[in-house]
Amino acid sequence: MKTFVVFDKYTKREIPENFHKYDNRSDEAVVAFFIDSYSKKEDKVIDVFAGLGTTLFLAEEMERIPYGIELIEEKYQFIRKNLKNKDNIIHGDSRKLSEYDIPKCDFSFSSPIFMNKTESINPLSGFTSEGGYTQYLQEIRKIYSNLKTVMKPNSTIVIEVSNLKNQDVLTTLAWDIAFEVSKVFHFEGEVIIVWNIPGLNLKDGAFGYGYDHHYCLVFKNI
Repeated sequence: MKTFVVFDKYTKREIPENFHKYDNRSDEAVVAFFIDSYSKKEDKVIDVFAGLGTTLFLAEEMERIPYGIELIEEKYQFIRKNLKNKDNIIHGDSRKLSEYDIPKCDFSFSSPIFMNKTESINPLSGFTSEGGYTQYLQEIRKIYSNLKTVMKPNSTIVIEVSNLKNQDVLTTLAWDIAFEVSKVFHFEGEVIIVWNIPGLNLKDGAFGYGYDHHYCLVFKNI
């Protein structure tokens, strides 16, 4: 397993204008790299935080069979409209994953909505209910505990995440999620995703959240 990968450009497909304000999608080159590294054609690939469908669309284009869960109705409808395997996207709450009919999967790539430790609204609820950072981490662990029941033995699970700098507050989100999910799956290690984009000078970092890099945490279902 490589410990770092360098990307020199952003790769994202066009989306409707109404989603631009909330565009926190994973970069397509990053997702494709891990799909290619840890799955093969006809494998079932699941994203428990489907968002705007990046993992699902790429999995389908790479001849895998995509599955996903998305809480926000508008995003769910966008994915369903554009996915060939339309019945494989579930409009639901990842925290209730065990209630859904999902087949055994070969690989998972997901990026949860990030939360810093000073926030009091739980992003896993679609920002509709209160909940602190500790609750958020506990629910992340619960989601991955439920995911374990649909992952095949020796399958790989990748979580894309970053630590967060917010003025004088640093949230070690990547390490905290690694700690929680390692209670469920074997932690293989982190892959550092480095953004080396010539001429780019962003105040908040090339990736964002105060950083020019982020992490893909790699777990094994053993």
